[in-house]
Amino acid sequence: MTLSPTVAESTVGVAAERLAAAERAGVPCAPVRDLFAPADLAAAYAVQRVNVERGVAAGRRIVGRKTGLTSKAVQRQLGVDQPDFGALFADMCVADGDEIPARRLLQPKVEAEVALVLGADLPDPRTTVVDVLRVVEFALPALEIVDSRVAGWDITIVDTVADNASCGLFVLGATPVPLDRVDLRTVEMRLSRGEDVVSRGTGADCLGGPLNATVWLAATLAAAGDPLRAGDVVLTGALGPMVAAVPGDVFETEITGLGSARTRFASAPVEGDQQ
Repeated sequence: MTLSPTVAESTVGVAAERLAAAERAGVPCAPVRDLFAPADLAAAYAVQRVNVERGVAAGRRIVGRKTGLTSKAVQRQLGVDQPDFGALFADMCVADGDEIPARRLLQPKVEAEVALVLGADLPDPRTTVVDVLRVVEFALPALEIVDSRVAGWDITIVDTVADNASCGLFVLGATPVPLDRVDLRTVEMRLSRGEDVVSRGTGADCLGGPLNATVWLAATLAAAGDPLRAGDVVLTGALGPMVAAVPGDVFETEITGLGSARTRFASAPVEGDQQ
């Protein structure tokens, strides 16, 4: 996406640094929407790009992309009406069942979704569902732990786009499933916190199906000159409402035909702990 001609590069830099400083300090910041027009997504993606490029320059490795705001339930939660995307780094990936350290995230929330791993590039802005079907190597169940650098999750679509689509961490299930063994549109998702089921949904709740979300993402990125590549992980979007997490929580999702993915949040450190 190109930068809005009405937004100075210095303004983009101010917004990017506000978000980056919040992450470094572990203290959420004020929204960045005060710096832009309410619907200036080009400027918001320019902010995202600055911090993604900073991450790459610092040695972080991009391993895929996420599509966000694909569930109508999540859109209602955040008051938006369209998807967005963000970059996934290798250091965001948590092994299935592993613990998330205390203070790793600022304001974590958990959502369950379908992840796809690509076997070839998707370079065409006119990408179709057939193109996606041809290149997906396998699907996995996934937990995305979204996080916001903006205090109190007081965000509009401009804020979340600028904040790398509120990326935090992600957990992938361990058993790959080829697409000819599962109908992603009809899968049923159950997300549990401990013994309680806290979110439910189906594949159709993600833009009508995870493949539709992937088509949107592939076409959007290709049009921007930064297409999805072979080997990329694609988090296709939430299948149900996201749920806030606190220290000590254990989350597990079960998605029919795909299996499960699980993570736990470390207990809050005792007073005086320096970790």
